Amino acid sequence: MLLYRPIGLRELELIAGSGWTRFPPRLGHKPIFYPVLSFEYAVQIARDWNTTDEISGFAGFVAEFDIEEPCVAKYERHTVGGSVHQELWIPAIELDQFNKAIHGTIRITARFYGPRFNGEVDQTTGLPRSVGSRLFAN
Repeated sequence: MLLYRPIGLRELELIAGSGWTRFPPRLGHKPIFYPVLSFEYAVQIARDWNTTDEISGFAGFVAEFDIEEPCVAKYERHTVGGSVHQELWIPAIELDQFNKAIHGTIRITARFYGPRFNGEVDQTTGLPRSVGSRLFAN
């Protein structure tokens, strides 16, 4: 099954550091990891929210990844707005098991930079230089 995850700059750096194979542990105040079910929804968050958020580095990215269907089937789908706004809620304590069910690599399929982004973008990958020179599958 194909899922998406809107992410900010720091999470992107941590994913790159894993060799593009896993999502980083959740922060203590974030008890749920939520991948989303549509590219459109992931773009809305990455473009409209992450690019205006200092904690996200004023940059937003859409990660896509393939995951085993049996792993996903045990989580309820939540609709948090319109019909396109569907996500899975993975308890943070189950993220390691969730990561093990990912097939292949996590790929970055969209990139957005807000006006307050102050990093440099690698022209070859379209990613910030902090990760743009690292090998990844796109």
